[in-house]
Amino acid sequence: MEKNVKQVIEKVIEDVKVRNKGESEFHQTIEEVLHSLEGVLVKHPEYIDASILERIVEPERQIMFRVPWVDDNGNVHVNRGFRVQFNSAIGPYKGGLRFHPSVNLGIIKFLGFEQIFKNSLTGLPIGGGKGGSDFDPKGKSDNEIMKFCQSFMTELYRHIGPNIDVPAGDIGVGAREIGFLFGQYKRIRDSYDAGVLTGKGLTYGGSLARKEATGFGVVYFVNEMLNYHKDTFEGKRVVISGSGNVAIYAAQKAMEHGAKVIAMCDSAGYIVDENGIDLDIVKQIKEVERKRIKEYVNRKEGAQYVEGQKGIWTVKCDIAMPCATQNDINIDSAKILVENGTKVIGEGANMPCTNEAVEYFLEKGLLVAPAKAANAGGVATSALEMSQNSMRLSWTFEEVEDKLKVIMKNIFEASKNAAEEYGHAGNYVVGANIAGFLKVADAMLSQGII
Repeated sequence: MEKNVKQVIEKVIEDVKVRNKGESEFHQTIEEVLHSLEGVLVKHPEYIDASILERIVEPERQIMFRVPWVDDNGNVHVNRGFRVQFNSAIGPYKGGLRFHPSVNLGIIKFLGFEQIFKNSLTGLPIGGGKGGSDFDPKGKSDNEIMKFCQSFMTELYRHIGPNIDVPAGDIGVGAREIGFLFGQYKRIRDSYDAGVLTGKGLTYGGSLARKEATGFGVVYFVNEMLNYHKDTFEGKRVVISGSGNVAIYAAQKAMEHGAKVIAMCDSAGYIVDENGIDLDIVKQIKEVERKRIKEYVNRKEGAQYVEGQKGIWTVKCDIAMPCATQNDINIDSAKILVENGTKVIGEGANMPCTNEAVEYFLEKGLLVAPAKAANAGGVATSALEMSQNSMRLSWTFEEVEDKLKVIMKNIFEASKNAAEEYGHAGNYVVGANIAGFLKVADAMLSQGII
């Protein structure tokens, strides 16, 4: 039977590669998840009989559309818009919108597939989806971004709704963009459907702690993992890639737990501050002025700046937290981290380590907090925002944060228990995949062949 299961998995993976040519990130996440499910399929052959794998790797719906817009000089531009509605077995599609030049259908499918299991792990009734555009917000005026967002929503609105598909923000899509998108949706639909988007401003249905949630959640998960292994953040040297919401608030919460964050970066280069990063300066540069992180060295004595993002993983640390983008840590960076004595990896971005890097970390005995589990705090709090919208009330920051802590603790417990049950004790990567998969697979079984 085990041999047959392996054959089933390999055939599904090969079919995905044939049918989705050139989509390397999508292939990567399919391989990573499906290879971890062998023991599950041996124990539950009914999943094979119902072709759960074949169905779960195929999106329920893929939408691609033209987004024309006019810049401040009167020039017409055309971008591509995407929304992949991947799986609605346990709730309406839920997942962010990414505006970045690297966006293509394969990227959106990889993110949407990851989202299925991440959302399942939260314990909340939300399915998996993802969207975005190859539009680049950098260097654009607020007026240009508004025009793009309005054009984007003029097509997207017909595919989303509070009980159908609820987009949120991601790279390149913050409160400003969500505001413009929501305004256009409201204008077209002539209806105040507050629950159609999350990450909204606090004056029109947003949730306190949403901005902080993903970064905070990563630290809560890593802290649970450390505590289980009789350790803490106290006194640890931490390197965090990125300087957006996830990185900034992961740094803040790590510091609150007694860690010293010594390095952060953006896509141009990284800063090292052996005295500990001053987050107030980083927030001013990145959140207010929207400038490059190299500005930090002009405002903090003793700090260094180095061109090139990848070099950040040469900085010696106890805990590495990649919070920037996918495949941030490759096998070469992984070897450097291990050689320098790193003991813990906390994935804050989506799939920030290559499969080879993750395998190497596990082989060397590092504790790895996988993205599907560790960065689920953002979408969990988005679902809490949806709950508040449905009830037409707002919870306090403390109420939301308390709920987030419980959710992240439960995600850790579910990942740990699944890993142990299927013979992978201590491997939270496999545990998270299994725990997320089981809930969705059972829901798909219950709903028939659709």
